[in-house]
Amino acid sequence: MNISNLRYLLAIIEHGHFGRAAEACGVSQPTLSVQVRKLEDTLGITLLERNSRMVVPTVACERVLAHIRATVMEADLIVAEARSLRDPLAGRFRLGIIPTLAPYLLPLIFAPLRETLPQLDIEPWEDQTTSLLKRLRANELDAVLLATETDGTDLVSRRLFSERFLAALPPLHPLSCRDVIAEADLGPDILVLTDGHCLRQQVLAACGQRGATTGTLRAASLATLLNMVAAGYGTTVIPALAAIPAEEAGVVLRPLATRTSRTIRIAWRASFPRRAAVEAVAQVIEARLHNFTMEEDHVPALMGTESLC
Repeated sequence: MNISNLRYLLAIIEHGHFGRAAEACGVSQPTLSVQVRKLEDTLGITLLERNSRMVVPTVACERVLAHIRATVMEADLIVAEARSLRDPLAGRFRLGIIPTLAPYLLPLIFAPLRETLPQLDIEPWEDQTTSLLKRLRANELDAVLLATETDGTDLVSRRLFSERFLAALPPLHPLSCRDVIAEADLGPDILVLTDGHCLRQQVLAACGQRGATTGTLRAASLATLLNMVAAGYGTTVIPALAAIPAEEAGVVLRPLATRTSRTIRIAWRASFPRRAAVEAVAQVIEARLHNFTMEEDHVPALMGTESLC
C-alpha cells in the first residue's frame, strides 16, 4: 500500500468522478483506476461502487475512510516537517481567504509577498469561513484569513488589523445628506449577503437586527450588493477595503455613528510545523496595511462620492 493510492481514492470520493479526480491528481484516468484496483486488492475489500453515472464509497470504504484520511494527513505532516527543517519560507503555502476580503486585500498584498518571500509559493483559496476552517483542519490549507475568532484548541490565530464598516447608500437616498449614519437607520432597506457569509451576521448585528431582513435580495457577493445599492435598490454596510470599488460603482459612503469594525485574523493549525511561514506572511500583511489606518477616519476616497441632496 502506498500513499499515492490513498490520495487517488480520496480524490475520487471528493469529485465523485474518475475523470475529474484523475485531472486533479495529474494522472490519466486508466492509471487512477488501476491504482485504486490495486488498493482494493491489497485491502481485500471493494472501496467504490461504480456505475455509468456516478461513483460512491461502499459501506466498507466508509468504515476505513477516517483512517485513510488520517494516514494521508500524517504523511503530509512528515513532508511539511522535513521541508520546515530545510527552509520554512520556501515551497507551497496554501492560504484561504473569505470572499468579502479576497478581492480587496489580495491585490494589495501579493506584490509585497512575492518581493519579501520570493521562495514561498502562495496559493490563494477563496471560500466561506466554515468551509475554510474545515479545509484547514483537514490539512488542505496551511492558513486562513478570517473576520471571526476560531474555536477549539487545535487552531491558533493572530490579529492582523481592524477594518472599519461604512454605510453604503444610493446617491438619492435621504440618509446620504447626513455626515454620519446611525446603524439603526439603515435597517428598513438594508441589503445583506446570503447565509454562510460572516459579514451578513456582522452587518445585521451592527444594525440591531437578529434575523433576516424584509428585502428579497440575497446576494452571493459584495460586488452584487454594491451594484444594487448604486441602482437605488437599498442600503448596505461594507468593510473599508471595499471603499474604492464602491465609489467607482457610484455608491455614497458615510462613517457609522458607533465606528463598528471587524477584526481580520490569520489562523493556522497548532500542530503546523511551518509557523515561521505563517508569521512571515502575517508580518507582510501588517506592514502593507500599516498606512491604511482603518481604525481611524483615514479611509481612501471615503468621502469622494457626493450625494445628490
